[in-house]
Amino acid sequence: MPTADRLSGGSSPADQATVRRLNLALLMRSLADGGPRPRARLADDTGLNKATVSSLVAELIERGLVIEGNVDRGGLGRPGRTVELDPGGVRFLGVELQVDYIAGLVLDLTGRVIARRRLGRSMSELGPARALGVVADVCRDLLADCESRVDQVQSLHVAVPGLIDQEAGVLSFAPNLHWRDVDIVHTLRGRLGWTDARITVDNDANMGAVAHFAVGELAGTANLLYLAGAVGVGGGMIVDGRIARGAAGFAGEVGHMPIGPADRLCGCGRHGCWETVVGLASLLDAVADADDPVHDERIDLGARLERIRRRADRGDQRVAAALTEHGRWLGVGVSMLANVLNPEAIVLGGHYPVLRGYLEGPVVAALRAGSLAGPNVVCRLEFSTLGFEAASLGAGHAGIEEVIADPTLARLGAAG
Repeated sequence: MPTADRLSGGSSPADQATVRRLNLALLMRSLADGGPRPRARLADDTGLNKATVSSLVAELIERGLVIEGNVDRGGLGRPGRTVELDPGGVRFLGVELQVDYIAGLVLDLTGRVIARRRLGRSMSELGPARALGVVADVCRDLLADCESRVDQVQSLHVAVPGLIDQEAGVLSFAPNLHWRDVDIVHTLRGRLGWTDARITVDNDANMGAVAHFAVGELAGTANLLYLAGAVGVGGGMIVDGRIARGAAGFAGEVGHMPIGPADRLCGCGRHGCWETVVGLASLLDAVADADDPVHDERIDLGARLERIRRRADRGDQRVAAALTEHGRWLGVGVSMLANVLNPEAIVLGGHYPVLRGYLEGPVVAALRAGSLAGPNVVCRLEFSTLGFEAASLGAGHAGIEEVIADPTLARLGAAG
């Protein structure tokens, strides 16, 4: 297979810049997937000549993306130093702004989490302006926690539940937050003043799907559906290794499929949406009265879900019946999505994994019953192991992937 540097003869300066950018990306991908290696092996593995690799490595070092490691004495000839991704250089922030909490992470270029924060608070009560102010504060605190500088921040990706105009950086509509037309990106740029960082916004379920595509047992699964269980329910779809966004970027709003009871009012203003029976709000209403602590958004969501699980463990009939019904409705929708999308795996995230012991049986039964391919030919069903960090983790990895695909996004001179 011809490589980019073999096709560059007689090209214009613009073409040469494109070829170099592609070669930089080729080298970064090789290091990300294959680990540290000396320049000579990188040349062999990528098909680039040794002089080109040396030049590219020098530029990647200047951009703060790679460093020279230990001397490699395992090969033939004169030992050379390995080249590896720089864990001490650029930083990637992923933040999820959810209805009742904010979760944030800082990742280094290798994908290692070096700082994390979680703040339980009602974002819908705060409103967009104050909530984004809290997001900015969390971002600053995260940098302080990992003792990183602002100039190290390569990207900040924000995950929000709702319809996202990604190109404009605007949250178009979030029914459960009750927000419309909120300019997430420009507001955060103004609040933070991080002039060199790329700031973007995306749907929370999309970012949850990216997280499972990037790490864990399902990493690299080319066709994957992630269902984010929260107050609402969103779907993130990986199709042929890429996020499926749809014509206007609004794909994945599976929570509003009209398959629920017709008398249930949804946060979107319609009746009968699927999330009225599989969303967190519906579950809380089913297991406890309005004055019960499980409804108190000041209490961490994980603690509230554990309280529900313990009640079920103790034999609380109301809770047990509610969980069985929750799982049955979840399985009905999952079976429909499996028939339509035919993914390799469906991953249930958000509040579902905490209650897996009570949901898995009804979900699997409904999935098998509804599968047109037959009960023994169904997609893989998994409960997420990433907890409530899935969307923020995916947001951080989205930033890493951007830089690997185009290393010129990192500033020259960043190594200093």
